[in-house]
Amino acid sequence: MSSTQTPAPAAAETTATPKVRRRRGIRKLSARDRVVVALLLGIPLLLDLVFVWFPALGTVLLSFTKWNGVGSLHTKTCQPNLPSILNNGCVYGVQNYHQAATIYPEFWPAVRHNLIWLAVFVLIATPLGMLFAVLIDRGIRGSRMYQSIFFLPVMLSLALVGIIWEFMYSQNFGLINTVIGRNGNDNAIDWLGNPHLNLWSVLVEATWRQAGYVMVLYLAGLKAVDPTLREAALVDGANAWQTFWRVIFPVMRPINIVIMVVTVIESLRAFDLVYITNKGINGLELLSVLVTSNIVGETQRVGFGSALGVVLLVISLVPISVFLYQTFSREESR
Repeated sequence: MSSTQTPAPAAAETTATPKVRRRRGIRKLSARDRVVVALLLGIPLLLDLVFVWFPALGTVLLSFTKWNGVGSLHTKTCQPNLPSILNNGCVYGVQNYHQAATIYPEFWPAVRHNLIWLAVFVLIATPLGMLFAVLIDRGIRGSRMYQSIFFLPVMLSLALVGIIWEFMYSQNFGLINTVIGRNGNDNAIDWLGNPHLNLWSVLVEATWRQAGYVMVLYLAGLKAVDPTLREAALVDGANAWQTFWRVIFPVMRPINIVIMVVTVIESLRAFDLVYITNKGINGLELLSVLVTSNIVGETQRVGFGSALGVVLLVISLVPISVFLYQTFSREESR
């Protein structure tokens, strides 16, 4: 009888051993560890608050004031009968937004140009970068060389990209007019001076750079895809087109979200190319240029420029929010 009861303590000991090990594995952080964790989390959070969230909230608050950047702000309501210098720093309500939409002639062209810029990036630059990534990922001959060529514009600053394309668009000596035979004084095409052409010309420059950026992001996503998914699709009889759109592309949902956010941000913060071309006037009005000209220009209407910045922020949040909502809704429906 006793021989049958002897294994019980051993069994109890073995069952208790993992619990003891778990308790030993979980130890409290020392004071030094807590300081390190606090620094690793606190410093990035502080920088994010100081350089992103506080300026964003400050811009929203300033958009409801009439301030020229000099003097202090106060909570008094602006008086319509007083000159601007005496109304400086007062609460202006939504008048900055109303003036931008009604009596500021550059506002609506700038909004339209920003939306066109966004549409070109989403419908042309992003699919083009995706196409480059898929072709290079298939291991075509000279893929390393093509990858370097397509990525080269991304390594250049936007200012340098604008200068390069200015030489290509030059009215009398540019490469494009020379190739098509329109470099004479009488029949030369003014690509950057004609307000009906310059926006599309600058969009070619921006697409040239953005496609390479998107290509690199999609290449990283394609390399991370499990190769067994391709093999399973091949066994099921799917062709290359079906494999990509029905198997590979849905798996890259995190990359698609990143690319969508980056595309919207890059399209709406566009400034360098149009400013280099003609300082953002005569057909190249953008909200970013209007914000800069009102805040740091000769007029220094900080409140009005902040209102334009808030409009730009709202425009950028709308497509991102819609895309994220549709993406996560499809994921939940599955």
